[in-house]
Amino acid sequence: MLYDACEEIRLTELNKILGARRVAQTFKHAAPEYVKFERPPVVEQLEPAQFDGGLILNRQIKYYDYGVVSVIFEIPFSGNWNDLIRLSAKWMAGTDFEREAERLARTQIERAKAALIRPYPTWLSEDYFIFNLRNIGGNPTASDLLQKHGSDIARVVRGETAELADSERAEVLQSSLSYYPTDLSVIGWNAAFVFDTPSGAETSIQLLEYANSQLLEFRHYDDLLTRELASVYDFLKHSGVVLKRWRLGNEAYKLQSVTVEVTELVERADNAIKFLSDMFSARLYRLAAAKVGVHDYKNLVNQKLHTAEDLYRYLIEGFQQSRAFLLELMVVIILVIELVFLFHPHA
Repeated sequence: MLYDACEEIRLTELNKILGARRVAQTFKHAAPEYVKFERPPVVEQLEPAQFDGGLILNRQIKYYDYGVVSVIFEIPFSGNWNDLIRLSAKWMAGTDFEREAERLARTQIERAKAALIRPYPTWLSEDYFIFNLRNIGGNPTASDLLQKHGSDIARVVRGETAELADSERAEVLQSSLSYYPTDLSVIGWNAAFVFDTPSGAETSIQLLEYANSQLLEFRHYDDLLTRELASVYDFLKHSGVVLKRWRLGNEAYKLQSVTVEVTELVERADNAIKFLSDMFSARLYRLAAAKVGVHDYKNLVNQKLHTAEDLYRYLIEGFQQSRAFLLELMVVIILVIELVFLFHPHA
């Protein structure tokens, strides 16, 4: 469960407050040192907690420098495919995890508020479920799993207990990826199935978390630009009077400030992790980002940035025209005054 808590988190200061650690870099195979987070998130490992009638939650919180807080609950599982399907449907349809995660996030953020820059009064949130199977009876290969249990995997990813239609099952399973014959990742829009070793799965889990944190950021930028553009449109509806149009310069300045700020934040979130030579990680990230909707929201943000740029130019032109009109009016008034004194020197 991820929350957009503030504009930025000072990670160095946060480390001092929490005594936490920076997240380690993990990649599926050997990769150069420069394949990494630009600013690795700070990780706070919490004590396990009992939840929902005896369920044990292993708990972890990550703090990203661009203001996202990620609450991770890990629940050990052992059972058959039907058990997993039933649990995935129950957990994905419920809200108990969400409530507990937000309570925990707000409690921890309160401790760390000195490290936050411009905290938000309300938080946007995203949740995502990852079903990480490490051992399956018979040690199947990825192709065996897709052939024999593709229907089960699709239901787990969709959180459905009923059989899915052939077309829906095919749609889910086409978003699958393997690096070795013995690993498999199937990525959905709100859940993923990962069959891998603990170290191998860590790569997929980190990238899925990162993709969802980006989605959260782009949703925030989209909301921010929507509000700002609506404010400008409302102003333009009531700016017909010349004196009111004189305020176009202030509106243009405010709009440009927001545009520059969003552009800078988008670049920071977009470049938070590098895949300069780890091609599998890059492919996995692109697949995850496409499935959860990062590209869709990023396109919306870019479109609104272009609209904001066009509006800025329009406002500046309107302001310059108003200023030119006012200057011309002042010149005319001065000429009229001079003419009055010329023809009526004793007036």
